[in-house]
Amino acid sequence: MKNKHLGSNFDAFLEEEGLRADTEAAAIKRIIAYQIGLEMKRAKLSKSALAEKMNTSRSALDRLLDPTNVSVTLQTLERAALAVGKNLKIELA
Repeated sequence: MKNKHLGSNFDAFLEEEGLRADTEAAAIKRIIAYQIGLEMKRAKLSKSALAEKMNTSRSALDRLLDPTNVSVTLQTLERAALAVGKNLKIELA
């Protein structure tokens, strides 16, 4: 007997509700902010020092590190990655 309560997967639900793109963007931003934070700790870089290495302001860096702020450019992400000694890799999956 088929389970009558079994529905579509979560991705399909988000797609149906028109929420998938925003949800995925927020999840990716959280991961990137977390990874940059880890690399800052590893390199013992303060926010001010990282902002200086990126040639940006401390407030711009705070926006980058804010996991809820998804308005970040690829250029900013690339500068942050290079400033902590990493490369930015983006791929479609």
